Amino acid sequence: MIVIMNTGARPEEVEAVKQEITNLGLRPFENPGVERKVIAVLGEVGMDKAELANHFNAMPGVDRAELISNPWKLASRTYHPEDSIVMIGEAKFGGGYSSVAAGPCSVESLPQMRLSADIVKAAGARALRGGAFKPRTSPYAFQGMGEEGLKILAEVRAETGMPVVTEVMSETEVELVDRYADCLQIGARNVQNYALLKAVGQTRTPVMLKRGFGTKIKDFVMSAEYLMAGGNTQVIMVERGIQTFEDSCRNTTDINAIPVLKSLTHLPIVLDPSHATGKSAYVPAIARAGLAAGCDGLLIEVHPDPAHAASDGAQSLNGPAFQTLMDQLRRIADAVDRKL
Repeated sequence: MIVIMNTGARPEEVEAVKQEITNLGLRPFENPGVERKVIAVLGEVGMDKAELANHFNAMPGVDRAELISNPWKLASRTYHPEDSIVMIGEAKFGGGYSSVAAGPCSVESLPQMRLSADIVKAAGARALRGGAFKPRTSPYAFQGMGEEGLKILAEVRAETGMPVVTEVMSETEVELVDRYADCLQIGARNVQNYALLKAVGQTRTPVMLKRGFGTKIKDFVMSAEYLMAGGNTQVIMVERGIQTFEDSCRNTTDINAIPVLKSLTHLPIVLDPSHATGKSAYVPAIARAGLAAGCDGLLIEVHPDPAHAASDGAQSLNGPAFQTLMDQLRRIADAVDRKL
């Protein structure tokens, strides 16, 4: 349920509604940054919902109380009709803005990250991505540099001014990674790791939440709701391909997810064409398609020397290929009235 206040509702009337929600054993969550105050009512309702709506409708300053049929509340367009804009540093995602975060799959060394940052910044990327902790299918594969990798990211950020996006894998690592990162990435394998979602929800650092290989869109939005219910409203949803019967690529890119998610939620939607295809030859085409479909940003793997990358070299673009793609994306952004 949401309680929509009158445009001229006084602060004490808003506070009275929030207090009444608390008195009923529920939790109020006020929508930030909009002209008209909207208060979400969170928790298990122990009374008739229509009766509860009437109860709030009778309070001073209330325009109307509405029931929300979807299981998600804070991520719903009913609660927040306007597109949200999430900032990672100065990079804008959402509300007509489409930013690109790019860089290697893994942090391998300080020189490698310096060169990667120079490449992606010169081409027009607004944020630097790189994994210090890596979830790998094989226990014998490169697992990342850990805190040393985070320190490298922080050093490169200080040198270039680019905000950094990096993955957090466990609730026990949230405090550590949050100390260094400008954006916390939750990977596909952890999209329904609810302990991790709750821990990241307690931070106020922007989050890139990746869809799982077999996660339905409604379950994906519910994972975003976990983050928002904890108080973190700076959530970006990332489509990165799903597993189907088709095996010509690493995954099947669900372009449909972009407009479907936009109809369900106000949160920015980003496409990751690198993991969606798993092959660098296909990344530019899928990136262009995603931007044309209205995505609010792209997450692209770029490596100075993909053939010798510690992980995911096959899907990483080199510098010239990334520069060419960014030039193409600018033309597409102009054609579909987006700001890249």
